[in-house]
Amino acid sequence: MNVQTFRDALATRPFQPFRIVMSSGVSYEIRHPEMAWLTKTSIVVGTGEMDQGVPADHRTCSLLHVTAIEPITAATSTR
Repeated sequence: MNVQTFRDALATRPFQPFRIVMSSGVSYEIRHPEMAWLTKTSIVVGTGEMDQGVPADHRTCSLLHVTAIEPITAATSTR
């Protein structure tokens, strides 16, 4: 995946929540555009319980290891 792919996904209005799937099989849900930050080579994803709009933790994911971006729908939200 490249930076532009994520820019487009984060800039979509209305925002459509999505999941990134890593080469290890781990996945992270991005339910709000404010929950992900891009660098040239990675995406930082806010994780954990939210407190006043602030995530409890974060994960830095190399763009080279993102294998898929999947939309989150009611049917897929429990993955």
